[in-house]
Amino acid sequence: METFYASLLGFFILFVTLSFHFLFYRQKTVGNLPPGRTGFPMVGESLEFLSTGWKGHPEKFIFDRIAKYSSYVFRTSLLGSPAVVFCGAAGNKFLFSNENKLVQAWWPSSVDKIFPSSTQTSSKEEAIRLRKMLPNFLKAEALQRYIGIMDEIAQRHFATDWENKAQVVTFPLTKRYTFWLACRLFVSVEDPKQVAKFEDPFGVLAAGLLSIPIDLPGTPFNRAIKASNFIRTELVAIIKQRKLDLAEGKASPTQDILSHMLLTSDENGKFMHEADIADKILGLLVGGHDTASSSCASIVKFLAELPEVYEGVYKEQMAIAKSKAPGELLNWDDIQKMKYSWNVACEVMRLAPPLQGAFREAINDFTYNGFSIPKGWKIYWSAHSTHRNAEFFPEPLKFDPSRFEGSGPAPYTFVPFGGGPRMCPGKEYARLEILVFMHHLVRRFKWEKMIPNEKIIVDPCQILKKVFQSGFTLTRLRQDI
Repeated sequence: METFYASLLGFFILFVTLSFHFLFYRQKTVGNLPPGRTGFPMVGESLEFLSTGWKGHPEKFIFDRIAKYSSYVFRTSLLGSPAVVFCGAAGNKFLFSNENKLVQAWWPSSVDKIFPSSTQTSSKEEAIRLRKMLPNFLKAEALQRYIGIMDEIAQRHFATDWENKAQVVTFPLTKRYTFWLACRLFVSVEDPKQVAKFEDPFGVLAAGLLSIPIDLPGTPFNRAIKASNFIRTELVAIIKQRKLDLAEGKASPTQDILSHMLLTSDENGKFMHEADIADKILGLLVGGHDTASSSCASIVKFLAELPEVYEGVYKEQMAIAKSKAPGELLNWDDIQKMKYSWNVACEVMRLAPPLQGAFREAINDFTYNGFSIPKGWKIYWSAHSTHRNAEFFPEPLKFDPSRFEGSGPAPYTFVPFGGGPRMCPGKEYARLEILVFMHHLVRRFKWEKMIPNEKIIVDPCQILKKVFQSGFTLTRLRQDI
């Protein structure tokens, strides 16, 4: 409770700081604005927006206003700025189709202090550059060669952190699993001690991203900046050694994304500097494990609650396991057989999306559904506006993996990875690490929740209340392995 009120106070101070200019500036109405309200002076509706997530019902903020204004677009004020929320498949399609035409990605400028660029460009510009480079590494064909590595890491992870435990705290373990994978596949760091050396600073960095952006000694934001600098220094050392190893033939050009970056030039034939590569690897390590780890934890939760779904996943995964020779690792063909398991994972991400939504910024004045959207206003889209909407998913609260059979949901309704040019480039990577996780989880364990009525909360990326404790009631299923 003390943490909740501290967070509440912190966010209030942040919003007041960001919005102070509203004391002296009155927003000029432009055209026919969407229906809605701006909430309290300076703070807007930010506290209500955040508090619905803290209470375990992030969709409530959206659906309360859809019901009140009878519109799939409404006006509000969030994070110190006038904002418009787009809802439904049509809103998703409009935003995703107009990326870098009418809207662009937006996040607070304070992010640049934690993720500074060696080239003195903004985080937004660096993200665009990175997106141009990633597809060749993260496409399905390229990732096939890494499935065996994922399998090995998963086996080591479960043997070290899950087996022979009476109960475990799930979310920190799923974060450890996805972080270990990211370290191995991005920079070929796989020794648990070396991974742990990065793990704690990354935790400090992540906490700082959600804190008040005050750079004073001892503050979470200041600690995040220091953690970022530490990690960057360590990465530069790894990069220097890799360059030597590549030159001497001791490293492979295809062993990880670091080698890919070192050997790939831009459209002008120029290669990235070491510090520039460190910047991008840092961002990848943060983004490469956070969302997938929350999905893995949610899968554990839903499989504990739904024994019939667990049995379906178990049967599918055991059929794959029994088709393998002793010691044989998973491969691409095995992944393609995990159809029911992936339908289950998708239904988990529908009800507990790893990406709750995202902000955009209007780069021009434009109209939508007859309403004026002024240049500079922030725009938010929410996965829940379609995921939990009976118009797109009948009986939206019912867990039903069959929704994803055949052609699956209608376009722009299932958006756990976003959409359009800014769709998560690691979508296929996430699919592989989630399925490998599920394969080893159900082969080894049955379990029950220690906290039966546990809620998923959002702050702002979903975490599980009380960090989701799972008590295992059966020993490892040795006869099936």
